[in-house]
Amino acid sequence: MAEALSKVPDVEIDPDGKFKYILVKLKVKDGEAHKDIVRGTKSAEFHNHIFEKVNPAMQALGLECVCLGGGRIEHNSQEKKLRVFGESTGYGKADHAVTVEKLKPVFKDYEIRWSDDKK
Repeated sequence: MAEALSKVPDVEIDPDGKFKYILVKLKVKDGEAHKDIVRGTKSAEFHNHIFEKVNPAMQALGLECVCLGGGRIEHNSQEKKLRVFGESTGYGKADHAVTVEKLKPVFKDYEIRWSDDKK
């Protein structure tokens, strides 16, 4: 089952724009193996809409999901910049420092920063 974790991309976010994101802990059912993933999209009106898509897909792989919090990402692909900020009303604020560490290997040539700003 731990191989199921390795098949799940650490980051899936929209290629551009400002949008909601969530930080999710994935865990192998009845196991110790786990990892955090970042998911974000403009199509989500609320943070729980993202989780409602992620959770069934991960359960189908035999993985359990826990939402660790949310926020917003501003993705400027032209300038190669990512800004992580804000919070989720329903899930609380994600640890933006963890989110940034997840983004860095995927967006190697980007300037990535986070802040406690709400907007």
